[in-house]
Amino acid sequence: MRSESEPSERLRRLTFRAWRRGFREADLVLGPFVEQVGPALSDTELTAFEALLDVDDDHRIYAWIIGGAETPAEHETPLMARLRTFMRDHVSAAVAQGAG
Repeated sequence: MRSESEPSERLRRLTFRAWRRGFREADLVLGPFVEQVGPALSDTELTAFEALLDVDDDHRIYAWIIGGAETPAEHETPLMARLRTFMRDHVSAAVAQGAG
């Protein structure tokens, strides 16, 4: 049986992992994404996000998100589409506020 605290605990773990990737550019996309979008993600999307965080090469993850490299089929999911949209919107907002 699932307790009510499981989803928030899962999100807490995912948020920690997303912010501590070791490649700052990935941190700055994955961290804000899970903080802002994470609470609305379905179990399927959370599982896809966990699988993405299990990839050891943060440079590859970032390249998939920005479209700099072909995304493997197992990671070409609706979640990846949401990440790409978030990336475009997040970067646009940051630039509009004077970042970069």
